[in-house]
Amino acid sequence: MRKVIGAATLSVLLGLAGATSALAEAESKDPIKLTLHDWTGQLLTTNIMAQVLTKAGYNTKLVQADYIAQFAGLKTGDLHLAMEIWETTGREAMDKATKTGKVENLGETGMQAIEEWWYPAYMKEKCPGLPDWNALNKCAKIFSTAETAPKGRYLGGPVTWGGFDDERVEALGMDFEVVHAGTDAALFAELESAYQRKAPIVLWVYAPHWAPSKYKGEFVKFPAYTKECYSDPAWGSNKSAKHDCGKPRGPIWKVAWAGLKKKWPGAHKIIQNFKLSNDEMGKMVADVDLKKQKLGDVVAAWMGANGSRWQAWIK
Repeated sequence: MRKVIGAATLSVLLGLAGATSALAEAESKDPIKLTLHDWTGQLLTTNIMAQVLTKAGYNTKLVQADYIAQFAGLKTGDLHLAMEIWETTGREAMDKATKTGKVENLGETGMQAIEEWWYPAYMKEKCPGLPDWNALNKCAKIFSTAETAPKGRYLGGPVTWGGFDDERVEALGMDFEVVHAGTDAALFAELESAYQRKAPIVLWVYAPHWAPSKYKGEFVKFPAYTKECYSDPAWGSNKSAKHDCGKPRGPIWKVAWAGLKKKWPGAHKIIQNFKLSNDEMGKMVADVDLKKQKLGDVVAAWMGANGSRWQAWIK
């Protein structure tokens, strides 16, 4: 149901738009280029940020970019803002970029990331010992397909997401083959199909997302992540290989071209103020992916329902 905006509220919004537009007009009129990737949550986060910046009087442009390779463009200033760098998969690339001084970490988005191997709860009857990764490995044949037999199949995310799954399988000596889904949609379409048939599947699942709420299941427990696991082969059970542990967990970060602060100082502050929660993002992703609502409509609904929040970001 649409809400009718009262005259008093409308006048406040118009007054705020005028004030923030004046701020933006004192800065560069060049468009702020925000990167788009290939999963629904990131598209939502980025479009909301673009809408808020537009409300503040800035010009924006959405640019498709590879998740990891985008750092080259952020260093040169050809790209300006990436709204979701996940601690789980992007921290290493982010740290390398920020150390150059050409990329700036603008803080947490408010969302906390989990990305790990996941299986439906019904698989525990077929594979006793789960969620321990050793038990999973002993059951590898159960997860095999014609494509991977006799090895089990782990369905990973698109190659561009990173995550070191191939390296993890090799380092831990797992009898699994990593098969990468072509898209985010393909990944969860396979989960839906397997879940309906109670077929064996182990795959990349992440949060914030609707999947951990819709489907009953668990994340696989690998040796706990430490920084040394990703940097020092001597750490862990395999003394000659890195990545013999699970993935890190933690914040989802905002990063920008280091020149953004000087060129658009007002926008820089707005981006730092931006915050969303896992719960609200999970709901929005479900609205797009499950309820088949248009992404633009979901963004507009969020903007309409959270006016006081984004107005506070741009004051």
